[in-house]
Amino acid sequence: MAPAPVVVSPLIKAARYTALFGGIFYGSRRSSSIQKKENHKKSILEADKAKQAKHEAAVSKTESDSILS
Repeated sequence: MAPAPVVVSPLIKAARYTALFGGIFYGSRRSSSIQKKENHKKSILEADKAKQAKHEAAVSKTESDSILS
């Protein structure tokens, strides 16, 4: 036979649910904050990559326009 269930205080129940919902809220806000930072980093990296490609294209064009070629 299973033992009789223990009666849990309403204060403890309220504290547990408050902690649960507080943790969910915190995690949601934290995830959103991290996502914004990562999106910003990603846009900077993409801009740098575009600049690098543009620079390499210009360098290769100037190299092909050389008198020695």
